[in-house]
Amino acid sequence: MTLNRLAEILAVDLNYFSENFQSDDNQMASKISAEDIEEIDLTSQQPITQERQVRINLKAVNLQESDFAGTVLHKGKFKASPLLRADFAGADLTGSTFEVCDAHETNFDGANLTDCSFSITDLNGASFHKSILVRTDFNKSTLIGTRFTDVNLIDAKLTMTDLRKTIFDNCTFTGVDFYYSDLRGMHFEGHTFISVQFDKSAMKDVSFAGATLRNVSFRLPFSLTNKSYRAFKTVCFDGAMMDKLTYARLKGLWVVDLSKVILI
Repeated sequence: MTLNRLAEILAVDLNYFSENFQSDDNQMASKISAEDIEEIDLTSQQPITQERQVRINLKAVNLQESDFAGTVLHKGKFKASPLLRADFAGADLTGSTFEVCDAHETNFDGANLTDCSFSITDLNGASFHKSILVRTDFNKSTLIGTRFTDVNLIDAKLTMTDLRKTIFDNCTFTGVDFYYSDLRGMHFEGHTFISVQFDKSAMKDVSFAGATLRNVSFRLPFSLTNKSYRAFKTVCFDGAMMDKLTYARLKGLWVVDLSKVILI
C-alpha cells in the first residue's frame, strides 16, 4: 500500500521501485552500440568536459626558484611570498597580483602579464623579455637592474616607482602613465612614446635623444621654488622626432632646448 501511494504521488510506474527497473533514458542509452560511441568520440572535436581552474592559495608560501614556466594561472594572488629566481617564462598570468613579494631575478620572459599588478614588489634583476604588458601596473615597486627588452608597454602604469637603474631596450610605450616616478638619469634614446604622460615625475638629466614622441604630456612636480623647472631644463631632446602638439607643450614650458628637434 505504501509503494502504491508513493507511485501515485510521484506519477511513476510501480515497477520504478524494482531493482531491475530501467528508465526510458537508460533503455535508450543501453541501445547505443560500442560502434556508435566510438564514432561519436572520433567525430567530436570538443572535450567532453572543460578543465576548470582550481584556486590555489599562493599567499605567504615559499616559492623560491619554483618552476612555473608555461603554466596558466588567471587572477592568481601572490602575497608576501618569496619568489627569488622563480621561473614564469611563457606563463599566462592574466589578472594576477603580486603584493609585497621578493621577486629578485625572477624570469618573466614571454609571460602574459595582461591586467597584472605588482605592488610593493622587489623586482631587482628581474627579466621581462618579450613579455606582454597590457594594463600592467607597477606600484611602489623596486626595479633596480630590471630588464625590459623588446617589449611594448600598452596602457601600463608606473606609479611611485624608482626607475633610475631600470633597463629599457628596444621598447615602445603606448598609453603609459609615469606618475610620481623617479626617472633621473634615464636614457630613452631611440624609444617610441605614444600617448604617454609624465606626471609629476623626477626627470633631471633624462635623455630622449633620437626618440619618437607623439601626443606626449609633461607635467612638472609642484614646487614653491623653480627647482622642478631647473631640473627639467637638463632633459635632452636632441634629434628627437615629435608631433606639433607635443612640441607646443614643451615649448610652452620655456625651459628646454628644442633647437634640434625634428617635427613630424
